Amino acid sequence: MANKNNYCVIMAGGIGSRFWPVSCKSYPKQFLDFFGIGRSLFQQTFDRFVNKINLENIFVITNELYKDIVTQQLPELKPEQILLEPARRNTAPCIAWASYHIRAINPNASIVVTPCDHLILKEKEFLESIERGLEYVAESDCLLTLGLKPNSPETGYGYIQIDEKISDYFYKVKTFTEKPEIELAKDFVESGEFYWNSGIFIWNVNTIIRAGEKLLPEISSKFSNYQNLFGTDQEQKIINEIFPTCPNVSIDYGLMEKADNVCVSIADFSWADLGTWVSLYELSPKDKQGNVALKGETLTYNCKNNIVSLPKGKLAVIDGLEGYLVADTDKVLLICKKDEEHSVRKYVNDIQMKTGDEFI
Repeated sequence: MANKNNYCVIMAGGIGSRFWPVSCKSYPKQFLDFFGIGRSLFQQTFDRFVNKINLENIFVITNELYKDIVTQQLPELKPEQILLEPARRNTAPCIAWASYHIRAINPNASIVVTPCDHLILKEKEFLESIERGLEYVAESDCLLTLGLKPNSPETGYGYIQIDEKISDYFYKVKTFTEKPEIELAKDFVESGEFYWNSGIFIWNVNTIIRAGEKLLPEISSKFSNYQNLFGTDQEQKIINEIFPTCPNVSIDYGLMEKADNVCVSIADFSWADLGTWVSLYELSPKDKQGNVALKGETLTYNCKNNIVSLPKGKLAVIDGLEGYLVADTDKVLLICKKDEEHSVRKYVNDIQMKTGDEFI
């Protein structure tokens, strides 16, 4: 039996626009099975944590559009374990709501907050890091994040610079840097002082609420005014009223980069953030010419270093492409240079302006 005071919040409300057109507004990337293993990224995240956290202590916070998908993919969850956001307001309001909700259930709760678009290969080492973190924050007034030793100068990840050592595995945080340019990323890796920011947070429920009241009062005040109603039948009605009025701000920018009690736990497990087509390409098995084929059937001639994603049961014959992304769905065919992934968001914005949400 796991510790009854340990909780997990899975954030599953994003659109995943950088994986368009396969990831779309009605069915975003976290609910997709990219690797053909029969479980989506969202389900894999749940599978990991249910090994260490009691089932009834796992909560999913997502947009109300995805209620049916969450229920379908995780029928184990009771309706009250699914928190439905009426609007998209980034991670700070999302975490604030989850924190007040859990405190109403258990004022002694320690919480791990996780995205659901990560690939983690060394699950045993991962769970050991989570368990260490939960034990630490139960006795420490610390906002903890997990840091991974970088093995390359990635420009798509955030970095944490460590400061003084607190104890084995735990350090004070000196600085956060979000997605540096390549030369700076090289300096970070060579210095030995910087770690990848996993975006996984661990804290005691009272620690995060106090930090929010101090640094994000424009968000915290909205929830604290109604905290006596959390855990009651009136909670969702209140959320539908106040949540859309919250500012759109990330927990990283709004709180973690400003708080003076932020720590990092140095973890050692194989980790990758599946944020872009390039990251998926790097992690996928390739043929002798460096091509990746996801689902469907692909025949390539004179092709190198491409990634092809097709609907199941569809065939693509491709000749003479190098370094391209080919992504096909029922409604959209996208062909563009693989390494110009920043353009995908531009395409989405342009299409939305021209045609509305039909193809988004």
